[in-house]
Amino acid sequence: MKALAIDTSNLVMGIAVVDGEKVIGDYTTNLKKNHSIRVMPAIHDLLKEMNMKPADLDRIITAKGPGSYTGVRIGVTIAKTLAWALKKELAGVSSLEVLAQNGKYFNGYVCPLFDARRTQLYTGLYGCEKGSFQAVKEDRLALRTNWLEELKRLEKPVLFLGNDLELHKESILEELGDQAVFGTSADHNPRPSELARIGMGKEPESVHHFVPSYLQLAEAEVNWLAAQKK
Repeated sequence: MKALAIDTSNLVMGIAVVDGEKVIGDYTTNLKKNHSIRVMPAIHDLLKEMNMKPADLDRIITAKGPGSYTGVRIGVTIAKTLAWALKKELAGVSSLEVLAQNGKYFNGYVCPLFDARRTQLYTGLYGCEKGSFQAVKEDRLALRTNWLEELKRLEKPVLFLGNDLELHKESILEELGDQAVFGTSADHNPRPSELARIGMGKEPESVHHFVPSYLQLAEAEVNWLAAQKK
C-alpha cells in the first residue's frame, strides 16, 4: 500500500510518501511561511521525485490536530480533497501522537506539547504499556500548572518535546526539577514519516464525516457564541 502523509498542524510542514513499511520520500521544513501556498507544490515535487502520480496512491494520511487552527484546517482540507477527488482512503492521526514518537525509546513518559496561549497547553502523555508505545493520558487542552502537578504525581521521568518548549521550560523545571527531561533540537520536529507509519495502521474514515481535532473553539467562535447569548 502506498500512502501520502501531510502535516501542517503547526509551524513545521511535513510531507512523506511510504510504500508499505518503506519510507520512500520525506520532506520537512520549520519555517514561518504560509503552508497554504506551499503544501501542494511540495506534494507535487515529492511525488515527481518518486516517479509517482497521485493516482498511484492508496491512502491519504493527515495530522488532524491539535495545533494552529489555520494550519490544521489547511492539512485536513487538502487531505480530504485529495482523498475524495482520487477516491482514496483517508486516515487521521493526532498531531501530538506524531510528535511523541520522537521519544518512543525513552525510559519513562513522553509529553509532547504545543503552546495554546494564556498558559495553556495542547498536550498528552505517552509511554510503553503492554509492549507497545501508546497514549497513557489522552490528548487534552490543559492549564500548565494543573498539568505539571499531575505529571509530578507520577514520580517518573518525563521527556518533554515540542518547538514551543522554551515558552514553558522554566515553569516545568520549577515544578518537576530533575524529573523533567528535555529533547534535543532534532527531537522537537514531528516527522511526517512517523505520521505515515501510524496512519497506515489506522482504520480509514469517511471523507465527508472526517473532522479536525482542535480540542477547543477558536477565539472568533467563542466571541460569536457569547454574542448570541446577549
